[in-house]
Amino acid sequence: MNIFKKITNYFTKFEIILWIVSVILITASFLTFNRGNYLTLVTSLIGVSSLILLAKGNPIGQILIISFSTMYGIISFSYRYYGEVATYCGMSLPMAILSLVTWLRNPSKESKAEVKINEIKVKEFIFMFLLALVVTVGFYFVLKHWGTANLIPSTASVYTSFCAAYLTMRRSPYYALLYACNDVVLIVLWTLASIQNPAYISVIVCFLVFLVNDSYGFISWRRRQKTQI
Repeated sequence: MNIFKKITNYFTKFEIILWIVSVILITASFLTFNRGNYLTLVTSLIGVSSLILLAKGNPIGQILIISFSTMYGIISFSYRYYGEVATYCGMSLPMAILSLVTWLRNPSKESKAEVKINEIKVKEFIFMFLLALVVTVGFYFVLKHWGTANLIPSTASVYTSFCAAYLTMRRSPYYALLYACNDVVLIVLWTLASIQNPAYISVIVCFLVFLVNDSYGFISWRRRQKTQI
């Protein structure tokens, strides 16, 4: 009872409803299209739970992202999406670990369970986009050599994922917008995969849910940024 009370006090009614609806949609799509691979369901539920915590600026969300990145890499490997494997296991995973350390070292004045939001300068955004471009070009040739399925959207996912992970580590509200862009890319990527295997429709639904949650994450961070100033 105390746990339930703490949850309702910590999360807003909208956040609780958003999480419940997200879980229902992900579970329903899994039971409809992909009953065999329970790793996909567990990964999706961990992912959407992490987004609610990240929207609150809670470092526990980063711990869940570490688990999600590992599991999502395994799922991507099963469809030869080596770009996703390399992106999430080779880039998002280590950057999530760095983000966890950064967030724990920079709590807000209001609460240790909330990260202090950082203001990024225009010059750093330019540096990030250029660095992401260099990383993406390098990944393109590696992924092409590996025979990655749907090479172009896979490469685009590397770019958006790198920018999102970088901004998460730098504690910028815009991390959520870049993850939303990455969600769009992944929706396209897994739509192409579902043409050959309808089981992947559940993954599409997952990233549609992620898109809504990431959009809310940006709104939430912008609101908290005003209260922290």
